[in-house]
Amino acid sequence: MQKLALQPVDSPQDLGLALYRARKALGLTQADVALAAGVGLRFVVELEAGKTTVRLNKVLQVVQALGARLGMQGVPLADDVAEEA
Repeated sequence: MQKLALQPVDSPQDLGLALYRARKALGLTQADVALAAGVGLRFVVELEAGKTTVRLNKVLQVVQALGARLGMQGVPLADDVAEEA
């Protein structure tokens, strides 16, 4: 069984590498991921290569297709922050 860990993501290149590793661990091709995420193959190729993109919704689709989730560390939980009106 592979060890799973929190992968720090501080740049588009870090995210691309994390997605590449997740895809390889699942034995998927880039085409498999594109199909599962509902995005184009070129988008997956460029995302894994660390290309900067403003298409966050597509990035999240790829992350979810790989069974992963994005999160933010060092941010107060919703219960710890008063809701603003």
